[in-house]
Amino acid sequence: MKIAILSRDGSLYSCRRLLEAGKDRGHSMEVIDPLSCYMNINPASSTIHYRGRQLAHFDAVIPRIGSAITFYGTAVLRQFEVCGSYPLNESVAITRARDKLRSLQLLARQGIAMPVTGFAHSPDDTHDLIEMVGGAPLVVKLVEGTQGIGVVLAETRQAAESVIDAFRGLNAHILVQEFIKEAHGRDIRCLVIGGDVVAAIEREAREGDFRSNLHRGGTARRVQITEQERDIAIAAANTLGLDVAGVDILRARRGPLVMEVNASPGLEGIESTTGLNIAGMMIAWIEEQARPGFSLKTGG
Repeated sequence: MKIAILSRDGSLYSCRRLLEAGKDRGHSMEVIDPLSCYMNINPASSTIHYRGRQLAHFDAVIPRIGSAITFYGTAVLRQFEVCGSYPLNESVAITRARDKLRSLQLLARQGIAMPVTGFAHSPDDTHDLIEMVGGAPLVVKLVEGTQGIGVVLAETRQAAESVIDAFRGLNAHILVQEFIKEAHGRDIRCLVIGGDVVAAIEREAREGDFRSNLHRGGTARRVQITEQERDIAIAAANTLGLDVAGVDILRARRGPLVMEVNASPGLEGIESTTGLNIAGMMIAWIEEQARPGFSLKTGG
């Protein structure tokens, strides 16, 4: 098959591994910078052009679109879909997952357990917003934040009010979320491919921090997950329509809670920790799904 990887940087670990895995399985692989693509949107013949040439048909496309270019990146991916390429994660599913509020609303509608969460822009009563999620300590997040950036733990009511007021001064949308103290700065990253959890690691925050992101200096180890954790990870990915997802779960006293669903999970941490060939599994899933006459499941 001919497979495109939509990425701004082909030297990143995840891109390199997907290239290697695809070539190892006999496929023609090409990295394409989505920002260098431009599109002819034409009912007679829609096309994609790239750096002065019209792209030939790709059987499949793997989106590795950074959050900073979600709008244009998903527009390019949607054009590949229009042209008949199978997407490893559809554009509409990626936009669902990237919108933190929308994704939490969809998960809540399906009854998927998560920390109690409030959403606000310019709350007139900060006190009521804090009470709504159970009081301090609590976590305040910028909706646009990624990899632990724009996430603050407020341990007291006074600190919570100060952080919320500061974020409000940025004219930003904010999430105020229950703090799960018993998680002890750890979470579980479940890697879901094709409706199955193929790998899981436990990530732990560095000393003095509560954010377990590996980009923020956290550590990881292989972990055995429970059947309940497996089920909730699969349900979360399915709810957002993602064939590939990194589902982050907190272990709370009341059971597993979904913290976030990532539509473009990094491969380095989970491959190096587990020793599994996750990139190869992703290519294998494409081989099963990308057939002649492909059509979108959800459209839009």
